[in-house]
Amino acid sequence: MVLGLAVLGAVLVVHLGVGAKPIALGDVWQALLAPREGVYDDIIVREMRLPRALFAACVGAALSMAGALLQGVTRNPLAEPAVLGLTAGASLAVVAALGWLGLAGTAALPLVAGLGAVGGAALTFGIARAAPAGSGPLTLVLSGMAVMTFLNAGQEAVTLLNEAVFDRFRVWLSGSLAAGDMAAFRHALPLFALGGVAALALSGRVTALAMGDETAAGLGVDVARTRGAALAAVVALTAASVALAGPMWFVGLVVPHAVRLFVGADYRRIVPASALAGAVFLMLVDIVARTVLAPVEVSTGIVTALVGAPVFIALVRARL
Repeated sequence: MVLGLAVLGAVLVVHLGVGAKPIALGDVWQALLAPREGVYDDIIVREMRLPRALFAACVGAALSMAGALLQGVTRNPLAEPAVLGLTAGASLAVVAALGWLGLAGTAALPLVAGLGAVGGAALTFGIARAAPAGSGPLTLVLSGMAVMTFLNAGQEAVTLLNEAVFDRFRVWLSGSLAAGDMAAFRHALPLFALGGVAALALSGRVTALAMGDETAAGLGVDVARTRGAALAAVVALTAASVALAGPMWFVGLVVPHAVRLFVGADYRRIVPASALAGAVFLMLVDIVARTVLAPVEVSTGIVTALVGAPVFIALVRARL
């Protein structure tokens, strides 16, 4: 954890200095510690890059913790919010609320996204349980991919039928940290905080769940209540992330698997380590998104998909 915090601090400084306009390390520290009025570099660091780094850290940590919890409670190595339809459900709910209901402002968007995430999860788990083979790992993943495809189609229909919504969410729908602002972050912060605290508090019981329901019950864990609380934490973390930055793909899949290589199978270590590693990962991805085609910027969600899709395929080949 100490090493993770050190790496997080180093990546934060790099994130603040790198971009279409490079800023020297000394000027970054000057902007953070003693900003000078009217100096353009200080304005860039404090008003543009620092909020974006904060968004990247929170979204990366939230999605990574959500993925770790889902993999533990479902005992499915391929589980994560995007694969199981939660991300698509949250995105559709936000777009529909603005396109059909005329919802204005950002205060209600995290709650709307939460309802959408619950709907996506309910569809996925409902279809998987109704399958003749039962809700095994492969059935759950296939159900999630089907639900994700269906909800994404609905999302595209809403944006195509409403030009104003399409113009407003064109960048957001690709997963962009540039689409967020401090007002949206303040509205999403309670869900980030509640979901994160719940994830950390439940991590020990999730370790028991990962051993099997009978083993967990024998250890005194209330299986149904723990699973429900963990899924509620996942919904809160996913909703806050989607409301702030749009759909980000495969963050919750890649990071927990990488973390397990260093901390083992105990979720009391996996969950907090995933939070740190997720924050570092998304800040690094955002650096790539801002610089690879500079001065043109690539959406961060596109880069996470390019990184995560091969990992997903490799896990499917190795585990199923």
